[in-house]
Amino acid sequence: MSEHTVKAYDAELDLIGAKIAEMGGIAEKMLVDAMDALSRLDMELAKRVVISDPRLDALQREIEDQVVQTIARRQPMAVDLRELMASIHIAGDLERTGDLAKNIAKRAMKVADDPRVMRAVVGLKHMAEVAAMQLKDVLDAYAQRDVGRAKAVWTRDADLDALEDSIFRDLLTFMMEDPRNISFCTHLLFCAKNLERVGDHATNIAENVNFMVTGQSLPMNRPKGD
Repeated sequence: MSEHTVKAYDAELDLIGAKIAEMGGIAEKMLVDAMDALSRLDMELAKRVVISDPRLDALQREIEDQVVQTIARRQPMAVDLRELMASIHIAGDLERTGDLAKNIAKRAMKVADDPRVMRAVVGLKHMAEVAAMQLKDVLDAYAQRDVGRAKAVWTRDADLDALEDSIFRDLLTFMMEDPRNISFCTHLLFCAKNLERVGDHATNIAENVNFMVTGQSLPMNRPKGD
């Protein structure tokens, strides 16, 4: 490649990386804001989370288009090709993470008039903090091409599974105490499942970071809680 071509190629890769970083920032904020909206019964914040989602969708499409164009023009091999393919997968996981945050925000709107949510949401707040840290760490691993950090995220996925199980038991207790709790507890169970799925998408990203850097796949069987 000529020097001009190499610079243009590097600029294309940098642009894709910048868009991944923007998606990551939006997804992180949506997740935190959705949980804040639920725990504070803040409907305006919940609405802002929902409104943020189309930007993630647009960025995912832009990344996919940019990757296809770059592959067609540059015909990359080895690590460059792995990076481009990983970008498509990571963008997809971040877009779905945004969908999960949006779902939590919508659930928050449905339980906004029920003061009993404040008591029941304590465990969910802790689970959301763990999920948000998983997402932050894996995005840092991507930015720094840090395989060790990516593997740590992959290993910690079982923590979220255990938290979801604990929350399920707590909410089941609420429902058994008073049948009037069943409706809002069901919404919170869906929120817990959404948070567990955020962890799964963080784990997907960790696997893509590992493959992008090393060319090797992590084991098929992920660490899982009971």
